[in-house]
Amino acid sequence: MDTFTSFFDSQSSFGNRWNYDSLKNLHQISPAVQSHLKQVYLSLCCALVASAVGVYLHILWNIGGLLTTFGCIGLMTWLLFTPAYQEQKKVSLLMAVALLQGATIGPLIELAIEIDSSILVSAFVGCALAFGCFSAAAMLARRREYLYLGGLVSSGLSILFWLQIASSIFGGSTALFKFELYFGLLVFVGYIVFDTQDIIEKAHLGDVDYVNHALTLFTDFVGVFVRVLIIMLKNASDKEEKKKKKRN
Repeated sequence: MDTFTSFFDSQSSFGNRWNYDSLKNLHQISPAVQSHLKQVYLSLCCALVASAVGVYLHILWNIGGLLTTFGCIGLMTWLLFTPAYQEQKKVSLLMAVALLQGATIGPLIELAIEIDSSILVSAFVGCALAFGCFSAAAMLARRREYLYLGGLVSSGLSILFWLQIASSIFGGSTALFKFELYFGLLVFVGYIVFDTQDIIEKAHLGDVDYVNHALTLFTDFVGVFVRVLIIMLKNASDKEEKKKKKRN
């Protein structure tokens, strides 16, 4: 946790001393890698659109659930084991994964729409801004500067996994739920930074499978978005309860 704190402190100081010269750090990214990143982020945008279609399909036909979850995992595995030269097939699989992922989180988004649709918009905009800022920070930083985060975020993800198992077996508390929520948000924010730099480094070493890289960033985006949305919904619910208590 201290390392995470120092990371955010360094980002704050980075922002304070940022100037136009900071953009020169992009010169360390070769034109070929910059072109690769454009493909990655374009594919990510297309995946987000496909995910929105999945949410819409759930709202229409209530298809989100265990089947879409297992289907998403299965297609994701298929995508990761598909050779890079089968580009069209990999892109189709990525869109299918995104669509099923959208259907899977459809019930949560449907709940947000029922409570207050503005919460959904705020959560998406906030997530997009955070994603853009942390991705930009990773690009502007020196090469490999934040790759050390890989071990930390992997450990954090493992902690979240075991906490969820423990809470499902022994029963969870409100405090544990909040910890999982905020700690999970911190972990996925760390993944945004790490994965961005990892993708850049892999591209420099010749790995230009932009579909796999887009899938990685899509997973990070969804992980952050879901947690931001749950936090905002919980805060809105708490405020509503306080108002009811004051009225009574």
